[in-house]
Amino acid sequence: HAHLRLASESKREQFRRYLEKAGVLDSLTSVLVALYEETEKPNNALDFLKQHLGVAGQESADTEALQQELRDMRQRCELLAEENKDLKNRLQRYEPTQEDGAAE
Repeated sequence: HAHLRLASESKREQFRRYLEKAGVLDSLTSVLVALYEETEKPNNALDFLKQHLGVAGQESADTEALQQELRDMRQRCELLAEENKDLKNRLQRYEPTQEDGAAE
Protein backbone atom coordinates (compact mmCIF):
# COMPACT_ATOMS: atom_id res chain seq x y z
CA HIS A 1 0.00 0.00 0.00
CA ALA A 2 2.81 2.41 0.81
CA HIS A 3 4.22 2.05 -2.72
CA LEU A 4 0.83 2.85 -4.30
CA ARG A 5 0.38 5.90 -2.09
CA LEU A 6 3.83 7.22 -3.08
CA ALA A 7 3.06 6.77 -6.78
CA SER A 8 -0.24 8.65 -6.54
CA GLU A 9 1.37 11.43 -4.47
CA SER A 10 4.07 11.93 -7.08
CA LYS A 11 1.41 12.03 -9.83
CA ARG A 12 -0.52 14.58 -7.79
CA GLU A 13 2.64 16.64 -7.29
CA GLN A 14 3.37 16.56 -11.05
CA PHE A 15 -0.19 17.67 -11.73
CA ARG A 16 0.08 20.48 -9.18
CA ARG A 17 3.33 21.70 -10.80
CA TYR A 18 1.67 21.52 -14.22
CA LEU A 19 -1.27 23.64 -12.99
CA GLU A 20 1.10 26.11 -11.36
CA LYS A 21 3.27 26.44 -14.48
CA ALA A 22 0.22 26.97 -16.70
CA GLY A 23 -1.02 29.79 -14.44
CA VAL A 24 -4.16 27.85 -13.53
CA LEU A 25 -3.52 28.03 -9.79
CA ASP A 26 -2.97 31.79 -9.91
CA SER A 27 -6.15 32.32 -11.94
CA LEU A 28 -8.24 30.12 -9.66
CA THR A 29 -6.80 31.74 -6.56
CA SER A 30 -7.51 35.28 -7.78
CA VAL A 31 -11.08 34.36 -8.77
CA LEU A 32 -11.72 32.68 -5.42
CA VAL A 33 -10.28 35.70 -3.61
CA ALA A 34 -12.59 37.96 -5.66
CA LEU A 35 -15.55 35.78 -4.68
CA TYR A 36 -14.46 35.82 -1.02
CA GLU A 37 -14.20 39.63 -1.08
CA GLU A 38 -17.68 40.10 -2.61
CA THR A 39 -19.80 41.71 0.09
CA GLU A 40 -23.00 40.36 -1.43
CA LYS A 41 -22.28 36.79 -2.44
CA PRO A 42 -23.75 35.93 -5.86
CA ASN A 43 -26.66 33.48 -5.96
CA ASN A 44 -24.73 31.29 -8.38
CA ALA A 45 -21.11 30.99 -7.30
CA LEU A 46 -20.27 28.73 -10.25
CA ASP A 47 -21.47 31.36 -12.75
CA PHE A 48 -19.38 33.95 -10.92
CA LEU A 49 -16.30 31.72 -11.27
CA LYS A 50 -16.97 30.98 -14.95
CA GLN A 51 -17.50 34.64 -15.74
CA HIS A 52 -14.36 35.80 -13.94
CA LEU A 53 -12.17 32.98 -15.25
CA GLY A 54 -13.28 33.77 -18.80
CA VAL A 55 -12.33 37.39 -18.29
CA ALA A 56 -8.96 36.45 -16.76
CA GLY A 57 -8.07 34.23 -19.72
CA GLN A 58 -9.20 36.85 -22.21
CA GLU A 59 -7.26 39.61 -20.48
CA SER A 60 -3.94 37.81 -20.58
CA ALA A 61 -4.16 37.19 -24.33
CA ASP A 62 -5.31 40.75 -24.98
CA THR A 63 -2.69 42.16 -22.65
CA GLU A 64 0.15 40.38 -24.46
CA ALA A 65 -1.09 41.61 -27.84
CA LEU A 66 -1.49 45.17 -26.54
CA GLN A 67 1.95 45.16 -24.93
CA GLN A 68 3.50 44.02 -28.22
CA GLU A 69 1.57 46.72 -30.10
CA LEU A 70 2.74 49.31 -27.56
CA ARG A 71 6.38 48.25 -28.05
CA ASP A 72 5.95 48.50 -31.83
CA MET A 73 4.33 51.94 -31.58
CA ARG A 74 7.05 53.26 -29.27
CA GLN A 75 9.72 52.05 -31.67
CA ARG A 76 7.88 53.63 -34.58
CA CYS A 77 7.46 56.88 -32.64
CA GLU A 78 11.21 57.00 -31.93
CA LEU A 79 11.99 56.46 -35.62
CA LEU A 80 9.56 59.21 -36.63
CA ALA A 81 11.03 61.57 -34.02
CA GLU A 82 14.51 60.93 -35.42
CA GLU A 83 13.27 61.50 -38.97
CA ASN A 84 11.48 64.68 -37.88
CA LYS A 85 14.64 66.00 -36.22
CA ASP A 86 16.67 65.20 -39.32
CA LEU A 87 14.16 66.94 -41.61
CA LYS A 88 14.07 70.03 -39.38
CA ASN A 89 17.86 70.23 -39.48
CA ARG A 90 17.84 69.97 -43.28
CA LEU A 91 15.09 72.59 -43.55
CA GLN A 92 17.03 75.09 -41.41
CA ARG A 93 19.88 75.02 -43.93
CA TYR A 94 17.55 76.28 -46.66
CA GLU A 95 15.31 78.67 -44.74
CA PRO A 96 16.78 81.59 -42.86
CA THR A 97 15.49 81.48 -39.31
CA GLN A 98 13.20 84.35 -38.33
CA GLU A 99 14.64 86.73 -35.78
CA ASP A 100 12.89 87.01 -32.45
CA GLY A 101 10.19 89.67 -32.56
CA ALA A 102 9.91 89.56 -36.37
CA ALA A 103 6.39 89.89 -37.75
CA GLU A 104 4.90 86.55 -38.72
